[in-house]
Amino acid sequence: MTNTLLLPTAPALRLARGVYVHIPFCLVHCPYCDFNAHAGMDDVKGPYVEALLKEIRAAADGAPVDTMFFGGGTPTELSPGELGRILRVLRESFEVAPDAEVAIEANPESTTRATFDGLLAAGFTRVSLGVQSLAPHVLKWLGRAHTPERARAALADAEAAGFDHVNADLIFGTPGESLEDWRASLEGVLATGVDHVSTYALQVEERTPLASWVARGLRQAPDDDDQADRYELAAGLLPAAGLERYEISNWAKPGAWSRHNLCYWTGGDYLGFGAGAHGHRHGRRSWNVSSPRTYVARSPAVEEGWEELPAAERAAEAAIVGLRLAGGLDRARFAEVWGMDPVVRWEGELREAAGLGLIRITEQAVALTERGFFLWGHVARSLLS
Repeated sequence: MTNTLLLPTAPALRLARGVYVHIPFCLVHCPYCDFNAHAGMDDVKGPYVEALLKEIRAAADGAPVDTMFFGGGTPTELSPGELGRILRVLRESFEVAPDAEVAIEANPESTTRATFDGLLAAGFTRVSLGVQSLAPHVLKWLGRAHTPERARAALADAEAAGFDHVNADLIFGTPGESLEDWRASLEGVLATGVDHVSTYALQVEERTPLASWVARGLRQAPDDDDQADRYELAAGLLPAAGLERYEISNWAKPGAWSRHNLCYWTGGDYLGFGAGAHGHRHGRRSWNVSSPRTYVARSPAVEEGWEELPAAERAAEAAIVGLRLAGGLDRARFAEVWGMDPVVRWEGELREAAGLGLIRITEQAVALTERGFFLWGHVARSLLS
């Protein structure tokens, strides 16, 4: 597989601005999840939508928007009609491009074929399904509410509905998952015809039930070597099926890259709406109150805090995130934006990483090697030290 450098002039990167909308509701809150997600809050859903519309209208400036992404939580805990209403207000408030990518996350247990038909009619063009695994015992370990059969059916329903792009999210390295379990999950989602697959190593995140269980010896922590084996399997199997890795965790057929996520990975601007949502504009980061009930009570004045990082920290972050992309950092472009070639700025750190076989340095770029893709965190920590 040949990795093409992600040049700043490529059409996929010409983003005016993105919009992120957070829907914090879930049927169940998975024990490994550290996202702002809440189960058992059905009474808040209606007021939350009204508060969300107030926040959006208060921020309306008619400026261009190229991508919109509804995440969670589980956005499909709201009906397609409610989600479509939010979309309409966004289109009234901003200049949404005619070819805008409009993406939404969904979970298999919260969707039917009618759900996908409704989402497509509302204007969504891309759907990402939280499959995580097609092994029953792995889903049970993860605390997921769906079965493998329901996951396959949801993917097939989304494909049949006619979205431009359908993504399957998968988690690898759950204790008890065999290499064959992981292979079956990869092959199972590919068999449905999806054109994008996201693969994430299970992490024990702080302040989650899983972290508490591992600390008390009630659950086994993931094994790094097992996870490396599973990543290696994905790195061979997915390209063989026609999906190119364009970012550490993301694989897609040509033309199916997530434009919204590219906005994040290339330092673009985006607005964040909803409880706990984050926004970024010209180096200023802001975030909203995380409690859905507090968000409802305070809307539209929901910003909880903000920060503006010094240029040196922003440059380091740009280098770290840019290295996640398959083409790595374009040295000339990085120097144009940040005033210094990354190989000059972090010569010691990058030469050490190259010596460990984690990155390759050429006259044009700095990019992760195959080994470096799995050990990206080691490189990232060295640039922040």
